[in-house]
Amino acid sequence: MIDFKIKDVFSALWKTKEFMLFRFLIYFGITIGYILGTGAGAGIGWTIGNVGGNSEAGVFYGVIGGFGIVSGVLYYVREYLLYMVKAGHIAVILKHLDGEEIPSGKGQITYAQGIVKERFKEASVLFAVDQIIKKVVRFITGMFEGIMRFLPIIPQPIVKFISAVVKNSMTYVDEIILAYNIKNEIDNPWEGSKTAIVLYAQNYKKFLKNAVVVTLISWVLTLLVLALTFGPIALAIKSFGYTGGAMPFMIAIVASVSIKAALIDPFAMTALMQVFFKVTEGQEPNPEWEAKLDKGSKKFREMKDKALAWTKSKFAGKAKTTDTMDGGLPPQA
Repeated sequence: MIDFKIKDVFSALWKTKEFMLFRFLIYFGITIGYILGTGAGAGIGWTIGNVGGNSEAGVFYGVIGGFGIVSGVLYYVREYLLYMVKAGHIAVILKHLDGEEIPSGKGQITYAQGIVKERFKEASVLFAVDQIIKKVVRFITGMFEGIMRFLPIIPQPIVKFISAVVKNSMTYVDEIILAYNIKNEIDNPWEGSKTAIVLYAQNYKKFLKNAVVVTLISWVLTLLVLALTFGPIALAIKSFGYTGGAMPFMIAIVASVSIKAALIDPFAMTALMQVFFKVTEGQEPNPEWEAKLDKGSKKFREMKDKALAWTKSKFAGKAKTTDTMDGGLPPQA
């Protein structure tokens, strides 16, 4: 039994269709970047290889080089993708799920990004929070996998398959936790994330059940996209005189992954946001689960330290402001 309503998920995606289009254009641009990068790499490789008498090897290494360069560029813009694209979409979906009116057209993107900037002043802060969340969630997932391995009634190949599904299903947890911070208008992102992780951990069985279902749906849809895109991409590449090799398949994979990120991931993310807020409604973090995480996860302890440091810096800033307003004079007797 799933804990999300598909009708509400599609309603949220339709209501935020402007942001969906924005996501699609971003990831479509990434796909084009890979096509141009691998194409240019293949051309350069062919030229160099032709001079050396081995054009096929030149094309192969050129494709790998072009692919690597584009991947390297994306590595450096990953903070922007999280800050302006993913977190922005989360913000407007939340507003819709809460029954609030959201702008339409281009104003929706500006509105969403304004909410994110209000909660997370800098992209680097959001990115740092996101990275630690992923590592703590990985620890929680590892606990589940450890239990699975000690169940003798389940064959190991099945255990490995279930573990792979579970790991993939955790892709969206960091986004759900960011949604918790935005929804509750939490000023200390480290403290909010710590609370949300404990809430997730104490409900992980129910969340995991829904996450696995959503992940399987995402896999099926992604494979379908791959099957539909491979033929046209292979024909397009063939029209430029390139036949054979792995390039058509590589580009088809990149295209399908980009379409997944633009159109399929928002479905999964929205469904699991519904689950999280429904399951955790009215709950308080369980001290026993917090103790487990504190004992077993170094990154969770780091998150707690950062939450405390954030609070101290806020108090220090307020105290400094107060002293400045008072002209630095001692209190009067």
